[in-house]
Amino acid sequence: MRRELLLEKIEQLKELMPWYVLDYYQSKLAVPYSFTTLYEYLKEYRRFFEWILDSQIYSGHTIADIPLETLEHLSKKDMEAFVLYLRERPLLNANSHQHGVSQTTINRTLSALSSLFKYLTEEVENEEGEPYFYRNVMKKVSTKKKKETLAARAENIKQKLFLGEETLGFLQYVEKEYASTLSKRALSSFQKNKERDLAILALLLASGVRLSEAVNLNIKDVNLNTMIIEVTRKGGKRDSVNVAAFAQPYLKDYMTIRASRYKAEKTDIAFFLSEYRGIPNRMDASSIEKMVAKYSENYKVRVTPHKLRHTLATRLYDATKSQVLVSHQLGHANTQVTDLYTHIVNDEQKNALDKL
Repeated sequence: MRRELLLEKIEQLKELMPWYVLDYYQSKLAVPYSFTTLYEYLKEYRRFFEWILDSQIYSGHTIADIPLETLEHLSKKDMEAFVLYLRERPLLNANSHQHGVSQTTINRTLSALSSLFKYLTEEVENEEGEPYFYRNVMKKVSTKKKKETLAARAENIKQKLFLGEETLGFLQYVEKEYASTLSKRALSSFQKNKERDLAILALLLASGVRLSEAVNLNIKDVNLNTMIIEVTRKGGKRDSVNVAAFAQPYLKDYMTIRASRYKAEKTDIAFFLSEYRGIPNRMDASSIEKMVAKYSENYKVRVTPHKLRHTLATRLYDATKSQVLVSHQLGHANTQVTDLYTHIVNDEQKNALDKL
């Protein structure tokens, strides 16, 4: 979704919201949350508030009228009823025999609500320096996560990683072979954005940064001499991230054409740009996700930017056997999350042994 369209849709949702959600939104701009994340959260709040009205938990007629007191006095049973509603409500597609949304979607909804309730009960201050209220019902709501061992999860994702020579093979495929699969019309668009797209792919594969961290990169954050970038991690913390040397030529090629190709002025500080009707814009998360999916599907298997992050982490662990180094590279607070990569690498080792 283009940035202008995304901001337009955000404004439409903001017009529906109670004043305290607008306060929440404003506070998260300073963290900063990406506009894509905020848009998704606002959609979840609209769905939740519409359910409150439909269930007559609040007897008003508009979302904007729902008072803080309604949220303060929601019970655990109310929230369980909301989750049940999500599970069982008919989908909009009349041809579908499926009812309800997926568990992943439910977890995302509850995560968005947890963020809002944490803000209202812990982070915000009223005139007396106190939160708006203290009772956080979301702390009593548990999410049902998919049960699987790390070994099973490793088995599920390993086929979607570009390990070993496939990392550079993927980049070389996009650079040298992908164009031959395109129509004349698609070829023109590819050629315009080729250097930029390759730079994005190379950066994700060489650094393991999150999609939002790549989107929010500015020119001043990238040092192509030292191959270190400055990113804003979750929680608003700034971090320096090393980038593998193989990404350097791709990033330099992009910087050579960035200003002329995307009509960038000095005021256009975003590192990765798109251009629409002669106006440069920061490339948004949705566009990068679609771009990664398009190239990866043509090369091997359709993947997300997060799978490219997994690829870097797995390769780094394979080279260092250090969960601490992998954790630092990914911006994790501890090594628990990196346990996954030990299972992927161990499986790779087993496959190598089987070939002996």
